[in-house]
Amino acid sequence: MEKVGKTNPAATANILSKIFFWWLNPLFRIGSKRRLDEHDMYEVLPEDRSDHLGEELQSYWDREVLNATKEMQAPSLAKALIRCYWKSYSVLGFFTLLEEVIKVVQPVVLGKMIEYFESYDPNNVKAFHETLGYAAGLSSLTIGLTLLHHLYFYHVQRAGMKIRVAMCHMIYKKALSLSSLAMGKTTTGQIVNLLSNDVNKFDEVTIFLHFLWVGPLQAAAVVGLLWVEIGPSCLAGMVVLMFLMPTQTMFGRLFSKFRSKTAVLTDNRIRTMNEVVSGIRIIKMYAWEKPFAALVSNVRHKEISKIMKSSYLRGLNMASFFCASKIILFVTFTLYVLLGNTISASRVFVTVSLYTAVRLTVTLFFPSAIEKLFESRVSIRRIQEFLLLDEITKGGTALPPEEKRESSVELQNLTCYWDKNLDAPTLQNVSFSLNANQLLAVIGPVVVLLSSILGELPAEKGVLDVKGQMTYAAQQPWVFPGTIRSNILFGKEFNQQKYDRVIKACALKRDLELLPAGDQTVIGDRGATLSGGQKARVNLARAVYQDADVYLLDDPLSAVDAEVGRHLFEKCICGLLRRKPRILVTHQLQYLKEADQIVILKEGHMVAKGTYTELLQSGVDFASLLKKNEEEEQQQPQQPPPPPQDFPARGRTLSQISALSQTSSVQSVKDGDQLPGETVQTVPEESRGQGTIGTKLYMKYLQAGANMAVLLFVMLVNVLAQVSYIMQDWWLAFWAAEQEKLDNKNSSIPIGQNVTEKLDLNLYLGVYAGLTASTIVFGFMRNLLLFNILVRSAQALHNRMFNSILRTPVRFFDINPIGRVLNRFSKDIGQLDSLMPLTFVDFIQVFLQIIGVIAVAASVIPWILIPVLPLLVVFIFLRRYFLKTSREIKRLEGTTRSPVFSHLSSSLQGLWTIRAFGAEERFQKAFDAHQDLHSGAWFLFLTTSRWFAVRLDGICAIFITITTFGCLLLRNQLDAGSVGLALTYAVTLMGMFQWGVRQSAEVENMMTSVERVVEYTELQSEAPWETQKRPPPDWPSKGLVTFDQVSFSYSEDDQPVLHNLKAMFRPQEKVGIVGRTGAGKSSLVSALFRLAEPQGKIYIDGVVTSEIGLHDLRQKMSIIPQDPVLFTGTMRKNLDPFSQHSDEALWNALDEVQLKSAVDELPQKLETQLAESGSNFSVGQRQLVCLARAILRKNRILIIDEATANVDPRTDELIQKTIREKFRECTVLTIAHRLNTIVDSDRILVLDAGRIQAFDEPFVLLQDPDGIFYKMVQQTGKQEAAALLEAAKQAYNSSQRPAMAANGHVETEDGHLVIFETAL
Repeated sequence: MEKVGKTNPAATANILSKIFFWWLNPLFRIGSKRRLDEHDMYEVLPEDRSDHLGEELQSYWDREVLNATKEMQAPSLAKALIRCYWKSYSVLGFFTLLEEVIKVVQPVVLGKMIEYFESYDPNNVKAFHETLGYAAGLSSLTIGLTLLHHLYFYHVQRAGMKIRVAMCHMIYKKALSLSSLAMGKTTTGQIVNLLSNDVNKFDEVTIFLHFLWVGPLQAAAVVGLLWVEIGPSCLAGMVVLMFLMPTQTMFGRLFSKFRSKTAVLTDNRIRTMNEVVSGIRIIKMYAWEKPFAALVSNVRHKEISKIMKSSYLRGLNMASFFCASKIILFVTFTLYVLLGNTISASRVFVTVSLYTAVRLTVTLFFPSAIEKLFESRVSIRRIQEFLLLDEITKGGTALPPEEKRESSVELQNLTCYWDKNLDAPTLQNVSFSLNANQLLAVIGPVVVLLSSILGELPAEKGVLDVKGQMTYAAQQPWVFPGTIRSNILFGKEFNQQKYDRVIKACALKRDLELLPAGDQTVIGDRGATLSGGQKARVNLARAVYQDADVYLLDDPLSAVDAEVGRHLFEKCICGLLRRKPRILVTHQLQYLKEADQIVILKEGHMVAKGTYTELLQSGVDFASLLKKNEEEEQQQPQQPPPPPQDFPARGRTLSQISALSQTSSVQSVKDGDQLPGETVQTVPEESRGQGTIGTKLYMKYLQAGANMAVLLFVMLVNVLAQVSYIMQDWWLAFWAAEQEKLDNKNSSIPIGQNVTEKLDLNLYLGVYAGLTASTIVFGFMRNLLLFNILVRSAQALHNRMFNSILRTPVRFFDINPIGRVLNRFSKDIGQLDSLMPLTFVDFIQVFLQIIGVIAVAASVIPWILIPVLPLLVVFIFLRRYFLKTSREIKRLEGTTRSPVFSHLSSSLQGLWTIRAFGAEERFQKAFDAHQDLHSGAWFLFLTTSRWFAVRLDGICAIFITITTFGCLLLRNQLDAGSVGLALTYAVTLMGMFQWGVRQSAEVENMMTSVERVVEYTELQSEAPWETQKRPPPDWPSKGLVTFDQVSFSYSEDDQPVLHNLKAMFRPQEKVGIVGRTGAGKSSLVSALFRLAEPQGKIYIDGVVTSEIGLHDLRQKMSIIPQDPVLFTGTMRKNLDPFSQHSDEALWNALDEVQLKSAVDELPQKLETQLAESGSNFSVGQRQLVCLARAILRKNRILIIDEATANVDPRTDELIQKTIREKFRECTVLTIAHRLNTIVDSDRILVLDAGRIQAFDEPFVLLQDPDGIFYKMVQQTGKQEAAALLEAAKQAYNSSQRPAMAANGHVETEDGHLVIFETAL
């Protein structure tokens, strides 16, 4: 974590370097030569460090809380913020004031210059010198503005950053100490949301805040100056301006209303997408793509219609902004002329410039300031609510070393409530005491008990006394992103011997040898690279390594298979830890004999406690379960486990890993091609076109939304809008010039003849009105058209991408982490929906305006083109130079941001663990380190963009200076109107030019999103869902499955996982498929379902599966998957997404799997919405729902991929029974992990390394002591093995066998036919 960056040169830079940002030059030099990475970043300035800022604000907040409690009122976070930051922030207000003063003075100076041209007299040298002074003044004001503006901006953005960082620090600190009750009131999502969205408001609010007081001042000053210039008509313009403000604010309101509606729909769509991608294997096997596609497109349709509306609003808003100045001028001058005044160039252009100066402040900055202020008030309120939640009080202290022996836990009549408002206590009158080196086993729902011992749940009454330091292994294993070693050490120093002992005891040795980097392997978010069993063991190892006094182990044995479980129990729980007091929660009853005492909990009461023998004698209702279990398991605890070295690597046969089917996981260890690529799930840099983005991509993007003819028409409208925009100003200049000629003419007429000519007002005003109207019409038209096209292309691209994702083979999802795929659907599509159209339109508008400015200047002084060319070259070079570095910095800013969030969410998941280990301080430090890294990148992002902006505005200042002095040089050929036009336009170039360039860079950055989406629209797709060759409707009527020389690999370039399989499963036969991990059991299913195309032929009732459509094939086979997947939506949708069955059928199916009562209790029965991926059902219940699906489908072929863990014995028995009864007529293939479920099958297929090792009846297989099956049975322990043999024998004797060859084949020259005949 400790990255020592380079020291920050900003700290030591001199004043000039600070103004021009010279200290960044070395960074740009590096950036232009190679890609930047984290080592190139400067470390954060000491005053921006997370811990420093956080603690400073925390102290103000603590003081505020104290004062508020004294005065009996609610504490206010806003007060604390203001107290902490008002001094440093108010200094910046002075900058704002200076800047806005310059903006008002500029037009006045401009007016003085134009006046010189109006009363131009070649002989008046004094006036000429004066004007030279004005020109110099104008240029220096421009340059001053450049420097001031960017310094100011840099400082306010940094102020925003400081507030944000301090807030994050406080939020995280608070999150680590939330009580359980408080955790119930908030969710991980909400806290992450506070960190990702709410605190960002501070970044924005600081930029505009000062305009709240500067804005009105500036407006007043401008009105004053205008009054002097054109008298009371100026008020008309100001009225229009004042009218514009509320309409823009209203647009903003409407917009945020749409935004929040859209956000809900977007969340929905992403949640659905998340499920589709996570459950894609199941969706494909069930052939459920269509209902899901309908679901997504339905939500997307609603979302797009909202987005379209809000885009139109944005378009109107931008167009009104574009036309605003024209409308204001039109109203002002029409009134002015109608009042009988005459127009003159200086008046026109001073007015234009003053309005331009004030317009931005009044219509943009001031409303934004108000809007951001309201937004940040909401955020502050939300953060404040969070900071005021309850905190936890810690119990259990470490013992001084000499008392180490005395650690104990004592409970007397303990009663606790999760929630005071519910009347039933969650724990009632529980008493037991646990002394040194005792093992206490707890049975029943026990989360409550452990949480009260850990101090997570406050005791209501009774005594809870824990002596010694506790450590805890959670039931849901928790690992945090980092190496496996760091997960186990958890902040303790590394001690080789102790570490090795722990690894060995926790059965991790073999797993670590298999992983590419051993214990230095990096675990992705949520332990993505480890199987569930490995996570559980790492979790246990962490607790054991801590060397604490009291151990609380919450069911660490359920996620591992029996063999590993026994090893953990004997070598670790009763081995390494035998001298410590331990509380072990377990469902696995075979371990209870070893326990010193047993406590049985039921609904918060203690039903029984005592030793194993006492409980047996007292005949507790549980004892019956124990007895039965013994007969089933018949496993002697005395029997030594097999020596660890000939452990087969079975640590992986975990249900959790099924997402990567076992085969591919072992495959990957073998080929080493997959795991390393996926260990760290920071999405690797994805293929990205280096440098600029091709025109081809822009065309692809635009053509997704409209055809060429429409695009050409839109281009035309754009040009027309810009032309009429300029013509309107030009007409004013022309009018002023005509007026001037007239005035000169009239003044030369001798006195006494009152023949003064007047201009034809109707003509001039008419043309002026016409031009204004066309500006408005074209301005609005082009924006609405552009937005429409861009939103439509987002829609089209999303649909193409989604369809392509649904049709791509499963392999794609094994290689690409879910996050990467979802990222395209959330972030990239989000960019295309809302940001891209806005930026794109803005860019086109500004780009055309810049061209307009240069064109106007060139039409007045053609010579200006000579200096413009070198400036253009410099600019293009600068932009390229800047983008190289800035793109990398933007990327760094993104990649350094995600650890902040993942650290938060992984901390929240492991909150109990972190607290039980007392690691809060360390995690806080890690969080600060992540924050500082991000601040470093953010700081560079701010400063580099300022560096660029200063240089761009420098180019503009040079352009303005050249234009100004150019006008003076050519003073003999120019009239006042043209000069005014050229200069006014040149001055507007200042902010606009750099804005345009920034937007162009933004558009280019966002085009990478388009690129990524387009990349996913062109994925390879699997075989068609339906083909010409449809199987007969009642196929398969028998359920005969034949494999003929089938080989199978997950992709073309992979090693085959199955080699030349030849086997035949007869109709109605029940076949068990066994083999060690990685033998190819799941691959057999994949081949059958054509999740990738197998070589060789698979026949089902004589139809070659590879010749028919995938849906036809997959709908005819049922599968009960290894990890049961439920989808968000109603219970009915989960059972029957196509609505093919009646209610009665659904209820019958539920009844058969004994879920009827459970569903009946739900509020809306079948229509109840399930929580995210069915988390409100237990794993066992979800397994039963999958079984109900299979019952409903009534297929002849059923495949069961047996779940290893987490299904309690009752559910398991129920599933077995249902399968035997309901599917008697079907061919059933079971992939087994526990042998007792398949030992009475008709035949057993033994796979080893992708080949068939044996295929015969279980009893026959057990006669061969060298066979794999025999060895597997022996490994279960003596008594279990005897029971299995007995079961096999019974099944053998009761079955009638057809006379067939040993392996089920009769092989002749033309093999297949005979197979069919014998089978039929």
